[in-house]
Amino acid sequence: MRGSSKWVVLALVFLAIMLGWRYLLPGTTGPVSQPRIAYTQFKSIVAKGEVAKVTMHERQIAATLKRPQVLVTGTPAVSRLRTTVPAIGDNTLLPALEKAGVEVGVDPSEDSGFGKVLIGLLPILVIVAVYIWLWRGMFRNVTGGLGGAGGGIDKFLDRPATRERKKGPKVTFDDVAGQENAKKDVAELLDYLRDPGKYREMGADIPHGILLVGPPGTGKTLLARALAGEAEVPFFSISASAFIEVFVGVGASRVRKMFDGAKKNAPAIIFIDELDAIGRARGTGIGGGHDEREQTLNQILAEMDGFEGHEAVIVLAATNRPDVLDPALLRPGRFDRHVTLELPDKDARVQILKVHTREVPLGPDVDLDQIAAGTPGFSGADLKNLVNEAAMFAARENAGKVTARHFDEMRDKVMMGAVRALAIQPEERHRLAVHESGHTLAAHFLPHADPLHKVTIIPRGMALGATQLLPEEERHTLPEDYLKDQLAMMLAGRSSEKVLLGTVSSGADDDIRRATVLARAMVARWGMSEDIGPIDLRESEEHPFLGREIAQPRRFSDQTAHEVDREVAELLREAEARDAKLIGEHRKGLDKLIAALEEKETLDSAEIEACLGPGRPRKKPIRAEEHAEERAKAEAKAKKSEKAAHEDEPPHESPASRSARHARSA
Repeated sequence: MRGSSKWVVLALVFLAIMLGWRYLLPGTTGPVSQPRIAYTQFKSIVAKGEVAKVTMHERQIAATLKRPQVLVTGTPAVSRLRTTVPAIGDNTLLPALEKAGVEVGVDPSEDSGFGKVLIGLLPILVIVAVYIWLWRGMFRNVTGGLGGAGGGIDKFLDRPATRERKKGPKVTFDDVAGQENAKKDVAELLDYLRDPGKYREMGADIPHGILLVGPPGTGKTLLARALAGEAEVPFFSISASAFIEVFVGVGASRVRKMFDGAKKNAPAIIFIDELDAIGRARGTGIGGGHDEREQTLNQILAEMDGFEGHEAVIVLAATNRPDVLDPALLRPGRFDRHVTLELPDKDARVQILKVHTREVPLGPDVDLDQIAAGTPGFSGADLKNLVNEAAMFAARENAGKVTARHFDEMRDKVMMGAVRALAIQPEERHRLAVHESGHTLAAHFLPHADPLHKVTIIPRGMALGATQLLPEEERHTLPEDYLKDQLAMMLAGRSSEKVLLGTVSSGADDDIRRATVLARAMVARWGMSEDIGPIDLRESEEHPFLGREIAQPRRFSDQTAHEVDREVAELLREAEARDAKLIGEHRKGLDKLIAALEEKETLDSAEIEACLGPGRPRKKPIRAEEHAEERAKAEAKAKKSEKAAHEDEPPHESPASRSARHARSA
């Protein structure tokens, strides 16, 4: 609270107290301890001639006695008292006072209209003071949320973006690992930022805006900061949601102030994070074209369109929802270039781990290649969190160095959740071992399944057990034989329960769900059914970055839907039949694996192989370069054979030569 506001509130409170005192105790000059008596008792005292003087104010009477009297037995004597005239009035009071010779007076405040006015205005003044105090407090909170100090609408509007200061080591492209293609696209802007005049002389226009697109945690914000660090130019950053406030026009005002600040410090970079918060397609807001979000978007479009030229100012924006952006944002002249940041592959994950372990003391048994191989699908943020969790785990143990065990434990925690202490009954524990052993058996012997890492029946997160696989390589396309092995592996736990225990349980709930989703994708999306054929029959669209399904209207008949359901069920039954065959062929090894799993609770790949024996040799995938080499060898061999065939044929003869040769032979 500011000093002036504090004193205003204190003055109003003091005024209320004084007026209340005056109103409650009118016409009294003595202490508040004057006793109040009944009106009938007061009249009897008057009749006895014991009252010397009275002061009247409306219905209130203050009396002074001729000598102190004890009004109530056991109380001290008093010389003053108070009473209240009944509401209906008493016409006999004044004659009784005159007859007793009492001096009658009237309180002067009765004739003062100013006091009555103040008393009437007092509630209104208090309400207005409280309203002003709350209103100023709201502005202080809003401004404080923007990083400002103090209050006021001016500061509320004048802080649209945060300009990063040069504190500590700057971020460079060396700090952005695993995104080589994205860095290459963004690094082309460095020369322009350092010398924009060279490009203007050639009549070249640098892209006004660059849209960074990718899943969460892939380093979009870090890449923008690295560009600013390499170019050594001012960097203005803001989240798109900070533009939107309850007050209409605030967002557009902030956009103008942000671009004005960047122009004054050009060359500069403006970075807008989570662009989809304000960049969604227009016409979908409740307020139509007058919606505050749409007004803010219109202002951004106007600033980037060239009407308000912003030479040497590049706008970077990041989003993981490019599908919902307004088309006007994506046209040339605004966000000209789209840079996609993908989830890192194995080699990129190794580079990211090297960056995040620079300051971490690693044990001699830590192999970053192995850690990267065991973290498929991890983003850069996930890997940073993994390193941090492993370092915290080592610090809790006072280990001195982070070892491979710390990384393995924290990877399991990140992927499956923390260990839960559950009281599992022996029968349920045995069924759990049977279920997980079924998954392990299928993964061990199916030719196209990923290699096993470990199997456990220790409850983690929401799962009671888990079978972990470590893919040998990154997959960008999924062959049909690989997908069918995946179906068999997902349903192998349920099949193992059915064959060995005679019944199934609800533990296969998630397995059945994932297998059904995969089988439906094979039939309805990828055309892996001979009867259905290559036709798109999906009922939902998978988001490219968020990994979730987005519902869409059905575009096919009920008969086609029935055929799709039939093909999906057929794929799942085929997978169950393969599992039953595998269990029958390797029953002894499966029993041995179940016993070992119940005893140790967690088995690694070596212990699994000791129980089941060597698995089937897996087919090595043919890489693109190997395929090209094989094709070149085949073409060279074909040319060599063709050349040899030509050499064995007799040379070409003319008709005359052929006749002469036949004559000599005759």
